[in-house]
Amino acid sequence: MKLVRFIYENKVCQGVLSHDKINIIEGDMFGTYHVGDKTVSLDEARLLAPCQPSKIVCIGLNYYDHQLEMNEFADDFPKIFIKPSTAVIAHGENIIRPQGVDRVDFEAEMAIVIGKTAKNIKKGTAKDYILGYTCMNDVTARNIQKQDGQWTRAKSFDTFAPMGPVISTDVDPYSTKVELLLNGKVMQNSTTEKLIWNVDFLVEEISKIMTLLPGDVISTGTPSGCGAMEIGDKVEVVIENIGTLTNYFTGG
Repeated sequence: MKLVRFIYENKVCQGVLSHDKINIIEGDMFGTYHVGDKTVSLDEARLLAPCQPSKIVCIGLNYYDHQLEMNEFADDFPKIFIKPSTAVIAHGENIIRPQGVDRVDFEAEMAIVIGKTAKNIKKGTAKDYILGYTCMNDVTARNIQKQDGQWTRAKSFDTFAPMGPVISTDVDPYSTKVELLLNGKVMQNSTTEKLIWNVDFLVEEISKIMTLLPGDVISTGTPSGCGAMEIGDKVEVVIENIGTLTNYFTGG
């Protein structure tokens, strides 16, 4: 099942996407809902980010090949940082280079969408708290990241958290292909089989640090191949059984 948020007739709606049709949901995908009979053509709808997270918890250095290319390593526990909700944009929207920022990088990631409140959850129960998975681009001002030593400023600019286009409930998080295409050329190509810390570990351990709320997002990290974008570039995160998140890079 592929869940979406969208605008139809000037109203924010939720629905289930199947091919080019959306069945409108009655209720809330994060609570009790019913998939209604009313359908909307995808052409009639404007897709929004698939959820409204209170926070986006990002995982750094979760692929060994990415550790090597960055020459930075996490041994016992993943690097964790947070992007603000104000950084979120939807499929089709523009990533904007901030004034005075030279290099902005793409980072394709599979992201977890939390379905219900999770705090200090028991080992082996992570799946009970996951609604599904979406595509994420962990956009980064790379020079600022290197200057600061910590990552908050470099990761938190407005438009630096594209996600979508759907929340898919039919994903094998342990073996899913993750790609990034830059102007149609494959720049990143990996699989979640190579994650150092898997989905279960991340949800369980992060819930010990902070309460995860419905709609919160955990972005699981990027494989090797991340690189710089130039003005006018088309950037596509393609994840198996989720879909394609497309954005364009523009000047501020």
